[in-house]
Formats: sequence, structure tokens, C-alpha cells
Amino acid sequence: MLSPLLEQLIEDLQVLPGIGRKSAQRMALQLLERRRDDAAKLCDTLGRAVSEIGRCEGCRTLSETPLCPVCSSSQRDKTRICVVESPAEMLAVEQGTDYRGGYFVLLGRLSPLDGIGPDQLGLDILEQRLAEGGCEELILATNPTVEGEATAQFIAQMAQRYGVSSSRIAYGVPVGGDLDFVDGGTLSHAFSSRQTL
Repeated sequence: MLSPLLEQLIEDLQVLPGIGRKSAQRMALQLLERRRDDAAKLCDTLGRAVSEIGRCEGCRTLSETPLCPVCSSSQRDKTRICVVESPAEMLAVEQGTDYRGGYFVLLGRLSPLDGIGPDQLGLDILEQRLAEGGCEELILATNPTVEGEATAQFIAQMAQRYGVSSSRIAYGVPVGGDLDFVDGGTLSHAFSSRQTL
């Protein structure tokens, strides 16, 4: 039987994605048995992050300053905006590509059944940015789900009203992947997005 506080710590650690009871228990025990200094530092950093990190006024990603480093950089191409669903996807684009334009983070995708419409995604803010001019292309990098595709279509129509071109990132066979392991939907997207060599 565990102490009530240790049990609470294990339960609280399970809020992290991919962390089940066993992993949370190992983490809690490791922090308390061998890494107490690191645990105290983690608590301090987490407390500061919760109180100091908010949303960037430009792209809506997580930031402790009014404008994140991407939005405040003079080295970024302000004529292109990549639209993603979450800060994690923005980070994936930053780390996995040579894209050096701006971003807009939706914090979700259109889902009328869940009560998520354009207002919940901040599309009024994106529309204002388009109305101000300067943007020449929206790169729609929403996920290839029904909701992600509907969101991309909605935003593309909005961009068209302001004379801004929009493009959709391609989906298909992963580099190093074997065709016999790729699902039919992915293979279909790969064929429809093929390019001339």
C-alpha cells in the first residue's frame, strides 16, 4: 500500500500523454528515491512555466513573451504562413523542414459535433492578418483527417476571398517505407500528389 501523497503523485503523472500507471509509478519512485534535487528543479520550472507561458499574439503558439521568437524574427519570410493544428506540429515543421516563414496555430480543427467552429480556432485573427495584406501564401498543414481536411478547405476559401493563394502539404509514402506496409488511404494520397521528375 502506498502513501496517499505518493499515490496522488502517481495519478498526477498519468496526465502526460503515453504515461500509464506503471510508467508513472517508475517516474515517481525514481524522482523521490534518487533524483530529489532534479524533482525540486522540475517542480520549480513547471510552476514558472504554468504561470508565465501564454499564447503568442501573432501565431498563437506557446510563448512567455507577447511575440514568440518566430514572429519577432526579422529573418522569417512574412509573406508565407503555415497553418498547423497545435504547437507540437509547429515544432515538427520547424525541426523537420527548411521552412522559414510564419505560422498560425489553430489549437484544434473544425468539429461541429464537438462544438468547435471557426471562432474557437481563432480564424477571425487569421482573417484579420489576411485582410491587413502582406501574406501571399497560406500553407495548410492540418492533419489528414476528415476534420483536418474540412478545416483546410474552410481556410482555403477564406484565403481566396483576400486573393491569397493556398497550398496543402502532400501526404504519402514515408521515406524508406515499403509499399506493402502502407495503408490504402496513404497510398491513394501519394498517387494523387505525385510529381513529374
